[in-house]
Amino acid sequence: MNKKEYLEKRQALYAEAEQLIEAGNLEEANQKMQAITDLDDQFENASRAAANLRAMSQTPVPLKGIGEGEMMGTQTEDTDMYDTVEYRKAFMNLMVNGTPLPEKFRNEAGPTKTTDTSAVIAPTVVRRIVEKMQVMGNIMNLVTHTAFPAGVTVPTSSIKAVATWVAEGETSEKQKLKTGQIDIKGFKLRCAVSMTLETSVMTLDVFEEFFIESVSKAMVWAQEEAFFNGTGSGQPKGVLKETAPEGQNVEIEAAAELDYKILVDAEGALPASYEVNAVWNMTKKTFMKFMGMTDADGQPIARVNYGIGGKPERYLLGRRVEINEHMISLGATLSGDTVVAFIFDWTDYMYNTNYAMRVKTYEDNDTEDQVAKAIMIADGKAIALDSLVTVTKKNA
Repeated sequence: MNKKEYLEKRQALYAEAEQLIEAGNLEEANQKMQAITDLDDQFENASRAAANLRAMSQTPVPLKGIGEGEMMGTQTEDTDMYDTVEYRKAFMNLMVNGTPLPEKFRNEAGPTKTTDTSAVIAPTVVRRIVEKMQVMGNIMNLVTHTAFPAGVTVPTSSIKAVATWVAEGETSEKQKLKTGQIDIKGFKLRCAVSMTLETSVMTLDVFEEFFIESVSKAMVWAQEEAFFNGTGSGQPKGVLKETAPEGQNVEIEAAAELDYKILVDAEGALPASYEVNAVWNMTKKTFMKFMGMTDADGQPIARVNYGIGGKPERYLLGRRVEINEHMISLGATLSGDTVVAFIFDWTDYMYNTNYAMRVKTYEDNDTEDQVAKAIMIADGKAIALDSLVTVTKKNA
């Protein structure tokens, strides 16, 4: 089964499941969704098998230091040393048991100390961490990802050129694009993962799954927290730390009740050029306050669809809603005027990182656990705010 056939089968099953859900036949719909899951697994296994087969087709060459008659490896000259099974096993032993890396890896990984050892995360594992982060994060897959070196300045255009109709023989006015710039900084994002002594019997596959899951969860939470609330000092700058353009902030008075007009005003403030990609952002509690509201004709303004796997897909006046846990909910105790919801096109947020992850390990003397601190250098900032429409709850 090639990729085209896989996508066609998946789309067909998706359409059938959607029809069954709309018809209220949830039992058969669940069967279709299970069929999609099975198809995904089948395609993934087939792809992995094909990749393994291609790897086996390479001509084996001796590893460095192996003499005649000894075991031959499959490492080619251009293979990344950190992508070998040998290094990945050594990395696992370092994380789980505190076993120092072999000298040939330790010299490359950087200076080491008795209580604080540095190591590179294998590229294969990093790729899987990144893939996991993209799946786990609501916002992570919406922002614009870049990989500029830290310390550079990236120019950004602040306006768009305008085409004009002209009469025959005449010309149009020459336009100069006004440009701004984004200074890329290298902020350090760190998360700690504890490896208990009980994990010492883990296989390599189980260890990497555990490590990927733990690091991904911690990284995604920290990154998306920064997308919303980051101060810009020592961390990326969040959207909630920006100011919406003039005329694009809708206020709810302290004593006022939530009403339909608030959403209408917010939608009206959004420029038409951002109609396609802009999404609502709010907590689940805030969204549920809209669930019981109707328009002048009695039609609900909020809608929840249940997509593949039963994951809810939320909409307000037809616009997708991304639920998050990084904002203050409408109805919570406020310490000042607070943005409780906003519309934004997340492609206007630039998140810069090269995903070159390292770890430092140390032993927790109280628990005897090996603790790994995964470290990544990153920066982020909104490069344009034209799509930002905020809903602010006033505080009495």
